[in-house]
Amino acid sequence: MDMNAVGLTPRRERLLLWTLAGVQFTHILDFMIMMPLGPQFIALFGISNAEFGLLVSFYTLAAGASGLLATTYIDRFGRKRLLVTLYGLFGLATLACGLAPDYASLLAARVAAGVFGGVLSALTQTIVADAIPFERRGRAMGVVMTSFSVSTVAGVPLGLWLAAHWNWHVPFVGIAAMVAVLALLAAWTMPRLDAHVHHPDRTSVWSGIAQVLSQPSHWRAFAFTSGMMFTGFMVIPYITIYLQFNAGVLAHEVPWMYLLGGVGTLISARWIGRLSDRLGKVWVFQRLALAVTVPLVLTTVSAGLPLWGLFSISSALFVLMSGRMIPGMALVASTAEPRLRGTFLSMNVSVQSASMGVAALISGLLVGRDAQGQLTGYWLVGLLGVSASLLTWWLAPRLMVAVSARSAQ
Repeated sequence: MDMNAVGLTPRRERLLLWTLAGVQFTHILDFMIMMPLGPQFIALFGISNAEFGLLVSFYTLAAGASGLLATTYIDRFGRKRLLVTLYGLFGLATLACGLAPDYASLLAARVAAGVFGGVLSALTQTIVADAIPFERRGRAMGVVMTSFSVSTVAGVPLGLWLAAHWNWHVPFVGIAAMVAVLALLAAWTMPRLDAHVHHPDRTSVWSGIAQVLSQPSHWRAFAFTSGMMFTGFMVIPYITIYLQFNAGVLAHEVPWMYLLGGVGTLISARWIGRLSDRLGKVWVFQRLALAVTVPLVLTTVSAGLPLWGLFSISSALFVLMSGRMIPGMALVASTAEPRLRGTFLSMNVSVQSASMGVAALISGLLVGRDAQGQLTGYWLVGLLGVSASLLTWWLAPRLMVAVSARSAQ
C-alpha cells in the first residue's frame, strides 16, 4: 500500500494542504489573469490574436521545457527546500511582468514566469502524493484545487478591477507581493519531505528518467494529461474576447463571469474530491469528461444569448472543467512509485504545459477575425476540445490498471 511516509497529524496535514493551495492560487492566478486582459493587451500594444496567443503559449511552453529540465534534479532535493526556492524565483519573474514597459518585455517576463511556475505544479502534486495516502488523495486534491476556485472567485475579478482603476501592471505586482508572504509561510509550515533522497533504491538521474520512460503506464498517463489540457485550452484563451466582441458582453460585466464560475467551483471542488474517494476516481472522472463537452461546445456558439444564459454556460464550463481535474490528477499522481514520483510528475507537467501551449497556438491559428472584429471559426476549436475529452474518457480506466497495481505493492 502507498502509506503516508511523513506521519502528519490531521492538523499538520490540513495546514500543508492549505499552504499548497495558496502556492497554487498565485501560480494559477498569474496564468489566468492574462486571458481576461486579452482585449486590453490587443488594444494597448496593437497586436493580433496570434500575438496575444503567444503571451499564453510561450508561458506554457516555457513551463514545459522547465519541467523537462526539472527531471534531472527534482528528486535530488528535499521537497520543501526546492519549493521555497523556486517559488521565490517565480515571484521575482511575476514582478518583472508587472514592471514590463512593452510587449517584448512582457513576453520575456512571461517566459521567465513559466520557467519557474511550471515546476511548482509538479512539486505540489508530488508533495500531495508523497504525504497523503491514496484513499484520501481525492479529497486532498480537492482542497488544493480550491486554489482554482478562489483565483476565479476573488483573484481574477479583483485583478480586473485593479487593471480597470489603475493599469494592467498592478495585478502582477499584487501577485508578486502575495508570493513573498506565502513563501515565508511555506518555509514555516511545511515538513522537510526528503525521505526520497535517502531511499535505498535511489537511482542516478538518467537511470531514473529511463525507468520512467520505460513504463507503458507512464506514457498512458502522459496521453491522458495531454488530452485533459487540450480539452480546455482549445477554447479557454479566447472566451473573454468572444464574449466581448461576438456576444456583446461589456468589459465591466466580464468579472461577473469569473466570479460566478469561481463560486461554483469553490462549492463543488471539495464535494467532487470526496465523491471521487467514495465512488471511484475513474467513475467520477468519466462522467465529468462527458458532461464538460456540452458547455464546451455551447461556449463557442453562444452569441445572441442573454447575459444570464452566457454566464450559466461559462459557470458550468468552469465547474466541470476544474472538477474533472480532481480525480484525473489523483489518478496521474498515483501512477508512479514514490522514488520516481518527482521525475515522473515533472515530465507530466512538461506534457501538461506543452499541451496547453500547443492548444493555444492551434486555436490562435484556427480562430480568425472578420471585418467587424468578431471571432470566426471558434466553433471548430470547440469540436477539437470535445474530441480530446472523449480521448481522456477512454484512457481513464486504462490508467487505473497501473494505479491498482501500484497500490497493491
